[in-house]
Amino acid sequence: MAKLVHSMIRVLDEARSVRFYERAFGLTVKDRLDFETFTLIYMAGEEVGFELELTINKGRAAPYELGDGYGHLAVVVDDIEAEHARFTAEGLTAGKLVDFKNGEVSVARFFFATDPDGYKIEVIQKGGRFR
Repeated sequence: MAKLVHSMIRVLDEARSVRFYERAFGLTVKDRLDFETFTLIYMAGEEVGFELELTINKGRAAPYELGDGYGHLAVVVDDIEAEHARFTAEGLTAGKLVDFKNGEVSVARFFFATDPDGYKIEVIQKGGRFR
């Protein structure tokens, strides 16, 4: 059986991106692999083995084009209102809180955060199918 181990995104500024993921989600750098033309940073939280891989292509100055395909990372939190307030207080980009329903059935409460490179991260209230 396959096990998901990481998801990769390309970022422009290593320090800026590491700082964002540390502040926003409490991730820490687990490994840093430096190559001639690129650097790989592996970040993770303490609760899970899944990692976020930040790829920094050396010499690149232009922001990446994220395209028109909609994709995102998602994290769960214990208190969505508290996290939304924290993001706002710390000047982190946080969209509006959404109560997502299927008819009258609640599916999730969430907001989207945006990292320095424009990637969207869905911050979801823990519960139901999101544990």
